[in-house]
Amino acid sequence: MAKKKKTPQRKCVVTNEMKPKKELIRIVRNKEGEVFVDPTGKKNGRGAYLTNDPTVIEKAEKTGVLNRQLDADIDPLVYEELKQFVAGNQDES
Repeated sequence: MAKKKKTPQRKCVVTNEMKPKKELIRIVRNKEGEVFVDPTGKKNGRGAYLTNDPTVIEKAEKTGVLNRQLDADIDPLVYEELKQFVAGNQDES
């Protein structure tokens, strides 16, 4: 009998829900202090995960939760990129 591979779970920093990593968007701060969206989930740096949902992105932006999680100033462009990313993903489903 084949052993079922465990799906990696990550916690959304806004909703505090554990979800499969594939359902979340990873935001990374690298050693240079740059913050960016990491669609592959493989880039080096401190990562924070957000649920792939426009309302969660808005809430993250309003509460500044990513600033605290990543200990960095988040450029508004990062939120724009996240919104585009979520919008793009919702077209597919």
